[in-house]
Amino acid sequence: MNDLVRRDKINYYLDIAETVLERGTCRRRNFGAIIVKNDEIVSTGYVGAPRGRLNCCDLGYCTREKLEIPKGQRYELCRSVHAEANAIISASRKDTISATMYLACHDAKTGKLYGDVEPCAMCKRMIINAGISTVIVRNTKDDYTTINVQSWVENDDSLELKEGY
Repeated sequence: MNDLVRRDKINYYLDIAETVLERGTCRRRNFGAIIVKNDEIVSTGYVGAPRGRLNCCDLGYCTREKLEIPKGQRYELCRSVHAEANAIISASRKDTISATMYLACHDAKTGKLYGDVEPCAMCKRMIINAGISTVIVRNTKDDYTTINVQSWVENDDSLELKEGY
């Protein structure tokens, strides 16, 4: 008789996304993203400056932090390419159609899991266009939120006038 308790598949992939985020270079929050299709990892991505440019961790500062910009705002001032975007860039579209993206996030200062997050508006648009059908976000070591990407299409938050714009 085998007493081995195997990790469920969703948390297995979230564990991998959490390992991927360890390469992140953001001084605020580091995300790890993996795209999975047909039970195979298609690509991975983490937060970091475009190739050849200095990362915030190398510079020793974050422009958005210096300007006291709240999270979720003014991403055009961020040096980094988000984890979701890097995972999509590294994949072929045929491999992203109907795929699942797994996301994990840590606070860069404490290293602690930062649950209950979701992609920014720009990343949502890329996820929609990549044809990814589901996004699963880690909340705790064993709990997660499953998002049907079609809900982002149907509830188009880009049509809402946001405060501060």
